[in-house]
Amino acid sequence: MKEKFYLTTSIAYTNAPPHVGFALELIQADVIARYQRLSGKDVFFLTGTDEHGQKVAKAAQNAGKSPREFTDGLSGKYRELAEVLNISNNDFIRTTDQKKHWPSVKKAWLAWEKKGDIYKKNYKGIYCAGCEAFITKKDLSNGKCGIHQWAEPEIIEEENYFFRLSRYSKKIEEILKKDKVKIIPEGKKNEMLSFARQGLEDISFSRPRKDLRWGIPVPNDDSQTVYVWGDALTNYISALGYDKNSAKFKKYWPADVHFIGKDIQKFHSLIWPGMLLSLGLPLPKKIFVHGFITVAGQKMSKSLGNVINPFELVEKYGADAVRYFLLREIPPSEDGDFTTEKFEKRYNADLASGLGNLTSRVITMAEKFKIKRPKFKPTGENLKAIDACWTKYEKALADFRFNEALSAIWELIGWCDRYIEKERPWSFDPAHDKEKQNEVMGNLLLMLEEIAELLIPFLPDTSAKMLKQLRNYKTESIFPRV
Repeated sequence: MKEKFYLTTSIAYTNAPPHVGFALELIQADVIARYQRLSGKDVFFLTGTDEHGQKVAKAAQNAGKSPREFTDGLSGKYRELAEVLNISNNDFIRTTDQKKHWPSVKKAWLAWEKKGDIYKKNYKGIYCAGCEAFITKKDLSNGKCGIHQWAEPEIIEEENYFFRLSRYSKKIEEILKKDKVKIIPEGKKNEMLSFARQGLEDISFSRPRKDLRWGIPVPNDDSQTVYVWGDALTNYISALGYDKNSAKFKKYWPADVHFIGKDIQKFHSLIWPGMLLSLGLPLPKKIFVHGFITVAGQKMSKSLGNVINPFELVEKYGADAVRYFLLREIPPSEDGDFTTEKFEKRYNADLASGLGNLTSRVITMAEKFKIKRPKFKPTGENLKAIDACWTKYEKALADFRFNEALSAIWELIGWCDRYIEKERPWSFDPAHDKEKQNEVMGNLLLMLEEIAELLIPFLPDTSAKMLKQLRNYKTESIFPRV
């Protein structure tokens, strides 16, 4: 039986159309999903949309639509984004799905309640409209939410259900300290440990239904609506059939890795483990935290008019070009910058002039010299170059360093270019040096095939085209210059 591997993205919030930041998360997760499948594992890859909450209801009202109509449209756009980026997800979860998602939320709520981890009380606290969450003074920066500086915090007093996160505070601290849930990168782990060491407070787990109607009613109390933690975070188990304790749930849980943005790491690294500990379920093995994409050094925002539309990028340059730029140019776990100039420079230098040119040169020469498909392995220094590339590649992907894995592939591309210039296969006399020409071209064809296989997780369409050309020796332009 194959070893399982379960990975998830966060679920995108449907108050606005998709932007390039979520595209980055999808692509990063897809690389690991494809790589793990190539490694022989039984992969289940989940993405989806978070569709409840005040911001969604308000955005729907502003658009003159019902919340259902509004979220149907936006959820469809996120599903379409996964398709145009060639994302290999196995499932797409929606929190509005009353058959698939809601029963697991109800089961979890009743289990938390039975454990004594749900209680009701009057509460007065600081509420951030951006987070749609109560926050503490520790979360403030300059008097505002550390994440949403544009949102003026409100003081709200109401009766809510609370989850006893404080009960699990010490245990969560130990779990993070010992890497039982490994947070990548290390700096993000240290941030979460700092929060845990200060002691975790109980968190609001519901809102009055009069204030939040667009959401799941609390079981046995329809005057309250299940708050974001109990609703959205539960998607990772609801998609597997937690409510029925299904064979799929038993097979794939726990998650091997959650891919998330740095703005929601606190929820995933502190609250989600507490929820799972209360349910008596295994914890996710890893949480990978990526940064934000800036545009010409500025944060993306509608007011600045600099939000990058991933659909337009794909339409102009192709899915693989977008995948390549985001994986190569944006540091995996830090903020990275996007400009059209950077994109086109990287595209022309690495894809058109680098990979595309090498592929065209090698296949054109193979056709011209009538080289048969070689059956031997690359020899000498060429074999060492391939082995060195695979070693760097596998080590980089084990640590989610996508840019370093791609850099290793491009080092091999550079090696091939130098090998061509050194051996000059066009200079051989067919009457006397055909065997040597066959050896050189055989090495190049086999190295190009290795490059195509290395690219499968990153540039799936390009890799497939290269492998087809290598089988047929039919030259086509992979990346025309832009």
